Order: sequence, then C-alpha cells, then structure tokens
Amino acid sequence: MSTNKNTETDVVLIGAGIMSATLGLILKELDSSLSIEIVERLDSAAKESSDAWNNAGTGHSAFCELNYTSEKNGVVDTTKALDICEQFEVTRQFLTYLLDKKIIQNPSEFINHVPHMSFVWGKENVKFLENRFQALKKSPLFADMEFSTNPKEIEKWAPLIMEGRNANESVAATNMDLGTDVNFGALTRKMIQHQASQNGVNVAFETEVYDIKKQADGRWRISIKDLKTGTKSTIITKFVFIGAGGASILLLEKSGIPEGKAYGGFPVSGLWLVCENEELASKHLAKVYGKASVGAPPMSVPHLDTRYIDGKKSLLFGPYAGFSTKFLKTGSYCDLFKSISPNNIGTMLGAGLDNIDLTKYLISEVLKSTDKRIESLQEYFPNAKKEDWRLEIAGQRVQTMKRDKNNKAVLAFGTEVVNAGDGSLAVLLGASPGASTSVSIMVKLIEKCFPEQYNSAEWQAKFREMIPSFGQKLNDNPELLNELREKTAKSLGLSN
Repeated sequence: MSTNKNTETDVVLIGAGIMSATLGLILKELDSSLSIEIVERLDSAAKESSDAWNNAGTGHSAFCELNYTSEKNGVVDTTKALDICEQFEVTRQFLTYLLDKKIIQNPSEFINHVPHMSFVWGKENVKFLENRFQALKKSPLFADMEFSTNPKEIEKWAPLIMEGRNANESVAATNMDLGTDVNFGALTRKMIQHQASQNGVNVAFETEVYDIKKQADGRWRISIKDLKTGTKSTIITKFVFIGAGGASILLLEKSGIPEGKAYGGFPVSGLWLVCENEELASKHLAKVYGKASVGAPPMSVPHLDTRYIDGKKSLLFGPYAGFSTKFLKTGSYCDLFKSISPNNIGTMLGAGLDNIDLTKYLISEVLKSTDKRIESLQEYFPNAKKEDWRLEIAGQRVQTMKRDKNNKAVLAFGTEVVNAGDGSLAVLLGASPGASTSVSIMVKLIEKCFPEQYNSAEWQAKFREMIPSFGQKLNDNPELLNELREKTAKSLGLSN
C-alpha cells in the first residue's frame, strides 16, 4: 500500500512485528476512531524478531527458564519468574478475546501445547533445581510443577534427553505440562492482516523511516521512503511507537529525545541446529531449558525444543551466539558504527569493560566448529547424530546498554521501553522475553503515553473485557487463575 505525500494520522507504528501488531490492535479496540499508519521496511509482517525461526517461540512463562530465578546463599528469588508468568497469562487472555471476536482464527496455526522442562546435571545444579522447585511450588501459578531426580520418570517426560546418558550421572528435571510453543510470526501476520482491513488503518510495506523529528506544535514528522519507487513523503502524527527490533536504537537517536541520549546497543546474532527427522521429532514433546554458560546473555540459554512451524513439527537446539555489526538480520554492517555517538560512547565502553565475560563468551561461540556445536547438543541429547541436524541462522538481537539510577553504565537485560517525557513517543529496546509478554508491555505503555484515556471509565471497562484479570494478580487469586486457565486453554485449543 502507498502512503500519501503528506499524511496526518493519530498514531504511527514503526515496524510490523508482534509489538506494533499488539499495540495497534489494543488501541483500535479501545478507540475505533483512531487513525493508524503502520510502516514496515520489509515486504511483509514479522520477518525479523517475530519470525518463527528468529524467535524461540517458548511462550515465555518462567516455567523452564532458569535465568528468571536467581539464587543467593541457597535462597531462590522467584520475583521475576512470577512477574513473567503473570504476563503470559495476560497474553493468553488477550488471544482468547481476539479469537472470541473472530479477529484472528485457527489457533493451532500459532499456538500448540508443548510441556516446559528444566533439566540439569551435577550435584550442585540438582540442588539448585530442587531449591527452585520448592520456592516456586508455593505459588498458585506454579502449583502444577513436577520435580524428579528419577531417570525413568524424566525419560517419560522427554525420552531423547535420557537415551544414551551415563546411568550414574546425577540429574534432575522439572516439568510443567501447561507449556506452549508459539509461532509469533504466524500470530503477528494474522493480527496485521486484520488491522489492514480496518477503517482508518494503513499498512505500508517496503517503506523505510529515514528520519524522525518533533515539530514546534508538539507533533512528530516522520520522513519515509518507498523502497519500490524511491518516492519520499512525510507523516505527521501525535504519537509514535518505534518497534523496529534492533533498528529501534538508531531511530531513538534520530528522535533526539533527552530520555534516550545515553542508550547504546551491542548486536548479538544467533544460530540454531534444526532437526526435521520426523522419527526423532515424534519422540520429543517438550521445551527443555538448561543453565546458561558463564558470561552468556539471557537470550543464549541452551534449550532443546519441539517447534510447530507452518504445520510441521521439528526439533530445534540452541541458540549459539554469534557476532555481526548488523542490528537486523536484513540490516547493514554499518549499523553498529552508525549508532555510536558522543552521547552514548561512554555508556558503551563502560558497560563493555564491566562485562568482559560476555565478550569472551561471544568470541568462543563465534569460533565454534560444527562438531563443537554438536557436542553442546549431545549434552542435552546424548545420541544426537550430526547428519540429522542442519544449521539455521536465527534472528539478530541488540543488547541494550544504559545508565542506571547511579549513572553507572550497565547492560539492560530483558525488555526496555524508553518514553518521551510528554508521552508522545515510545521506543522498545531489548530482546527477551518481549514477544510472550507483549500484551502487558503494551498495556503499561498505554498507561504512560495515554494517561487520561487510560484512566477513563470507558477504557478501564474495555481493558477488563479484553483481559478479565486486568488490575489483579492471578497468583493472589487461585480461583480466578484456574478459571481463566481453563477458559483460555479451551479457546486456544490447548485442553488435553
């Protein structure tokens, strides 16, 4: 679709990934009169971070991700795990709302039941996993979690990880049958397709944003270029959301907002090993997460996953971290250098010097041979054979660097939203677990950027319609939690 030479609109969403798709849908449900422009550099939606091969698809709910539960002096902190789990429950409710309203259809095309497991070996790790289990089990959100050190029981949950393993090895696993595999690419395309059909919504593919500036009247002037024709034009808008994956940081710098001046980014690429051997895939139904290597970023926690992509079941192992100066898989090798400025170079150098382990880890990963990658896989699947697996390039992520409240340069793990002081612009940075918690992230964004409307009786009622647990913690209300899990499981086709 083309864009008029000078367009005026209420909202501009830059990037057609899961975040823009979610924000656009929520805003349009809250106020059907809003006009929205979605601008995407590629020729279709969800080709970068949200694409199935570029995204772990875990449906991150902290059921299996060990990095969400830190341990100190034998005490496991479950705060982050509970928060992530609550947020994915919100996502499930919103997807159920979309299905009930027939905004999207055929849930098996984007979500499937796949149990979530954590698996460790070695006495110290086994003790940690047991402590984690005991801490989480107290919470209603994790009441259904199972724990075992019995190889026979673990083999029932995931046969491949036990076949060929040393019988004397100390192992442990937790299992959550409530887990899911989510194809965020397929989901995003369904959401964007619906929005393209709505009155007042325009989706412009193969259109690049090359500048963004605030006008004297407080509105934003977005300069865009049609990549097919080379035609340049502008969009004037009251509100901008930048959800352009790794490229968001470049657009944040162009916006010139003071809140984003010290932010920097360091690109981390990824690789998967993929097995499409149907016999092997049929033996494994789980997402099995282990412990991260020392110095590894959170997006590099190793896992052996069942995946459903385009109707086909396969196995995926990784990710293996790599390095490229691109900020997007389809980006430019100049991206990293273009992002460095006098405002953020101190942040980038400071965060880099404080995280030498990460640098060492990335170098070791880049230098890994295929045989070494297979050896890593065999720690989780001892009988894995090289000929059954191929290498797939995963998505490009940008590790966010910023200043903390003490003005110290730090790495910001997880999802970071930078807002202009007046709420007229919001930028999404970071890599994980964004897609799975996109609904909660966008609700918080709306609260900050549209405070008056957010607090109105009309919008509050609509939020409760879209998210029945809105304003409540499900972990504090086990009855409502069970009711909503049952309802969403039925709607999403996840009921056993």
